[in-house]
Amino acid sequence: MPDIAIVDYGVGNLRSVERAFAATGNPAIVSGDRETLAQAKGLVLPGVGAFAACMKALSDRGFDSLVRERVMSGTPLLGICVGTQLLLEESEEFGPTAGLGLIRGRVRRFSDELVVPHTGWNQVEQRTRHPILSGIADREFFYFVHSYFCDVADPAIIAGETEYGVSYASVLGHQDVCGVQFHPEKSQSAGLRLLRNFAHRVRFNVWD
Repeated sequence: MPDIAIVDYGVGNLRSVERAFAATGNPAIVSGDRETLAQAKGLVLPGVGAFAACMKALSDRGFDSLVRERVMSGTPLLGICVGTQLLLEESEEFGPTAGLGLIRGRVRRFSDELVVPHTGWNQVEQRTRHPILSGIADREFFYFVHSYFCDVADPAIIAGETEYGVSYASVLGHQDVCGVQFHPEKSQSAGLRLLRNFAHRVRFNVWD
C-alpha cells in the first residue's frame, strides 16, 4: 500500500491528485477507510466548494478528530485549496464555521471589488525557506480557484504569499503541517515538484 493516503470524505478532486502523485513516482491512495487513514505515513486533505460543507462532510465521517490525532502524533499533512482553509480555526463563509484549529487564523472573503472567484495562474512569492518549496523558483506560477483566503495569525508560518487585491498566505508551513491555496495537481511541473517534496518527507522521514 502507498505511504500517502488522500482523505476521501466525498469532497475534492481526489483522482486528479492521485494521478499527480503517481506522475512524480510516488503513488498515493484515495481512501475513506478509517484504518487505512490511521496507518498511512502521510495524509493529504483536499477540498473543493464551500468551507462549511467540507467541514461537515469531514466531521460526519469522524475524520476531523482523526486528522487532528494524526497531526498530533507527528504525521505529515498536506492541505490543498479548501483543505488548507480547513486547517485554520474558523471561516467567515456563510457565517462563522469552526475549522480544525491546527493553525491559528481565519478564512476571509476577497473584496467585492475584485473578480471572484480568483481563477487562473498567479505567482507565489516565497517568504520562508520551507522545504515544501524546495527546488521551486521564487515567484513561480501556480493555478488558483478560490473566493476566500487564509488570514494567518503567525507570519512565521507563511512560506509563500500571493497578490490578489491583498497579499495573502498561499503556502503555509508549520513543522509537518503544510497547506497550499492553489491546486498543485493543475500546476504543471512546479506543482509536481511540490508534491514530490511532500512525498520525500513522508517516505524518508526527513525533508530534502
